[in-house]
Order: sequence, then structure tokens, then C-alpha cells
Amino acid sequence: MSMDDFKLDKLQVRDSFARAANDYDQVAVLQREIGSRMLERLDYVRLQPQLIVDAGAGTGHCSAELLHRYKKAKVVSLDFALPMLRHARRRGRWLRRPVCVCADIESLPFADASVDLLLSNVAIQWCNNLQQTFNEFMRVLTPGGLLMFTTFGPDTLYELRHAWSAVDSERHTSTFIDMHDIGDMLVNAHFADPVMDADRMQLTYTSVKGLVKDLKMLGAHNAASSRAKGMTGRQRWQGMCDAYENFRVDNRLPATYEVVYGHAWRPQALTPAMLQARQLSSPAETFVPVDKLKRL
Repeated sequence: MSMDDFKLDKLQVRDSFARAANDYDQVAVLQREIGSRMLERLDYVRLQPQLIVDAGAGTGHCSAELLHRYKKAKVVSLDFALPMLRHARRRGRWLRRPVCVCADIESLPFADASVDLLLSNVAIQWCNNLQQTFNEFMRVLTPGGLLMFTTFGPDTLYELRHAWSAVDSERHTSTFIDMHDIGDMLVNAHFADPVMDADRMQLTYTSVKGLVKDLKMLGAHNAASSRAKGMTGRQRWQGMCDAYENFRVDNRLPATYEVVYGHAWRPQALTPAMLQARQLSSPAETFVPVDKLKRL
């Protein structure tokens, strides 16, 4: 499998989530449960952060929990879909709400070593360059800062993927990175003490149509650059639905999600070798003088 299999149309992803913002909380039961399980792990962490970033915050469910958990910390809700942030900004209380920032987690608009706790709930699967994203997380974390995240593994929606494979060879579902490869990327970004584990969660439906409707309301469309761009014919759709029936149990159709949890720390000090490796792995930057921008 090549990296092109993981490449996403980011504009499509952003537009999908923007359109889904108003209905998202109605169907995001799984996302909220995963986020709550991730946050429970903070019970075992001794950390008193001053600045927390909820990266890929969506409508701000985790941001609200973080405001409640860390009453003296500033919480930033970051998302690249502005309509999502319009919901996130209502979280918390009148005198204490999250600071909302519209940006892509692959290029964070924060200073080096400025964030004490960075969390990301089921968002990093929408990154085109996960290694660079982890490099960004390392850059903005303070020495001793904590990264905690969740994402989906390659067995996610395998029933839907198998059902489609019975009717054609096109890609109809997103491709997710294996947990062990994600762990390797954390090591390559020089995170300390990375811990990875996975769980399986399952939702059930009366019909395939219900599953596809939920995915649409969540904004979780197949946004792979290599996806088929044409319309799905009625005959192929029916063939897929018939194939999915092979998974029916107790008159319900399952939709399985492989949920991956990860956390790691920024070391108290980066060695010269680590710094050199980070510089070599960072993309080239172009600097434009301010006076030139003014002329433009």
C-alpha cells in the first residue's frame, strides 16, 4: 500500500465537516464516547497545564470537559471547519469559554514550546502527512508537555468495505494507518515514552441506509484523492446492500470501528541529534518581507 492510498482531498474534508456542523452532535455518539474514554486517562496523569489545545475540536465536546477538569487553564478549540467552531464557542460558561482558532492541525499557528497539553480526538486520520503533524505537535509542546490522541485503525468499517468489494474495485471508504506505524511516527518525531493501544467499538443499524446517513451527517465521507468521482448506480448500490446482509446478527447490521489511543511526552530537553533530525525532516519555508506584502 502506497502513501497515495492515504492521501486526502483536504478541501473536500473541510467542506464536508462544515456542512455537517449543525447536525453533528445528533449522531456523534461514538465520537463523544471515545473522547470521554480518552479524557478518563488524564486521571492518572500529574499535570497542571496553563495552555491546552484541543486539536480538531469539532463542536467542542472535549473542550468543554477540559474546561471543567482544568479550571485554571486556558483551553483553545482548534478546527479547520469554521461552522464547527461556531458551536464550540458556546461551550463552557459565560465567563469561561474556549478560545476558538480556525486552522489546520498539520500547520499549527502556535509558538514553539507554548502548549502544555495537546489533545486530539478522532481527528488525525484527516491529515495528509501524519509524520509532519507529529513534528508540529512536538514543536508546540513545552518540555514535559503531554500529547494525547485517538484515531481510527485499518479495521474501521470493514463490513462496509467488504460489502463494496463484492460489487466493484473502487475505493468507497477511507484508509486508516496501522497503530504500529503511528507509534513509529511518534518515535521518529522524538516523543518520549509513547504508548499505543486499541479497542473495538460497534454500532448497529437496521439498514445500510441508516449507517450511510450517519456517516453523511458526521461529515465522514470518503475523501480519498483516489476515490471514484462518478455517481454510484442503483444496481451497484443494491448489490452492496445485499452483500452487507451477510453481516446481519439478531436482525441488526454491525458497523465496527477500530479505535486507537495514543499518548506520549515531549522530552525535557532535545539533544543536538534530535534537533538536527527535526530540521532535516521539516518542509522548506519561504519568507516574504512585510513591505512586499504591503505592495501586493
